[in-house]
Amino acid sequence: MASEKIKVLIVDDHQLMIDGVKSILEGEEDVEFAGGAVNMEEGLAFLDNHEVDVVLADINLPGRSGIEVAREVKQHYPEVKVIALTMHEDIEMVKKMVEAGASGFLLKRANMNDVLDAIRTVAKGGKYLDRDVQAMMMENISNPDASVALKTDEEVTLTRRELEILTLVAKEYTNERIAEKLFISERTVETHRRNIFSKTKTKSVVGLIKYAIRNGLISDEEGEG
Repeated sequence: MASEKIKVLIVDDHQLMIDGVKSILEGEEDVEFAGGAVNMEEGLAFLDNHEVDVVLADINLPGRSGIEVAREVKQHYPEVKVIALTMHEDIEMVKKMVEAGASGFLLKRANMNDVLDAIRTVAKGGKYLDRDVQAMMMENISNPDASVALKTDEEVTLTRRELEILTLVAKEYTNERIAEKLFISERTVETHRRNIFSKTKTKSVVGLIKYAIRNGLISDEEGEG
C-alpha cells in the first residue's frame, strides 16, 4: 500500500461532515479524499465513475438510509468497503449494518486517529467497531436489558437512550431541557425523537404517550406530565 493510497468517499447529507473528514484525510501519506456525496444516489453515481476503496456512509441519510448504501455497495461493488457513520450507540443498528455488508461502525464523535484507524483496518480486509460501540456490545452481553431497553408486543425495540428520552418527552420536557439533563446536543435529541416516532409509528406526542403507556414503556403518572 506504499504507492497506492486508500481512496475514501464520504456519503453524508451534511456538507460540514464531508468537509471535516476531508480535512482529516489531507496530508496523510496512505489515505486520500476521493469525493463526497450528500445522498445514496450521488454516492452510487460517484462509484460508477471513480475508483474508491472505502465508503464512509451516514446511517441517517434522507430518503434511503446508510443501510441501503451498504447493501447496494456490497451487491454492485463487492471490493469496496463500507464504514457506517452514526451519532447513536444503537446495537440493533450495528447488527443491521453488519448484515447489510458494512465492515466498520464509527460514531461521529470519534477522533481523527479513530477515523484513520477504521479506514486503514477495513481497507486491509479487517473489521472495525468504535470503542464505545464495543463497550456497549459487551454491556449487552453481560446485561441484555442495559442497551436494548424493551421489546413491545409489536416487536418495537427501543434503546436505553431512546427510552430515557421517551420518558422525558412524556414529562413535557423540551428538547433543550432533555439535552441539558442527558448531556447531549439538542440535535441528537431531535434525531432520537425522530427515531422513536418512526419505530413506534406514531405521529404526535399524545399518540406516542398513549403507545408508551399501552406497551408498558412508561406509567400513567409519567404520561400525565
